Amino acid sequence: QVQLLESGGGLVQAGGSLRLSCAASGRTFSRYGMNWYRQAPGKERELVAGITSTGGSTNYADSVKGRFTISRDNAKNTVYLQMNSLKPEDTAVYYCNAVVGGTYTIASWGQGTQVTVSS
Repeated sequence: QVQLLESGGGLVQAGGSLRLSCAASGRTFSRYGMNWYRQAPGKERELVAGITSTGGSTNYADSVKGRFTISRDNAKNTVYLQMNSLKPEDTAVYYCNAVVGGTYTIASWGQGTQVTVSS
């Protein structure tokens, strides 16, 4: 069972940057793709970015392409989300999860980390 702990959120002005981290427990971390999701108030959770188990391939939501970068360090059981040129519409709670087939989540959701972008 993979357990997840997100961190790195905070309050930032529009145009600023944040780096989120997701630390995963368990020896099987490197077997799974990892996705970052976000959920804004009153909205459904949406997929933001994904990375394959080896880190060889990534994908992004159109709304964050060119601004966000997902990466992983399998030696540290950690996946990252570098967020640049932040916009107020990026405000949300950000979550990570391990996935199979790119979309099927296999871990319990963590508490997430709050990102607030002020205009």
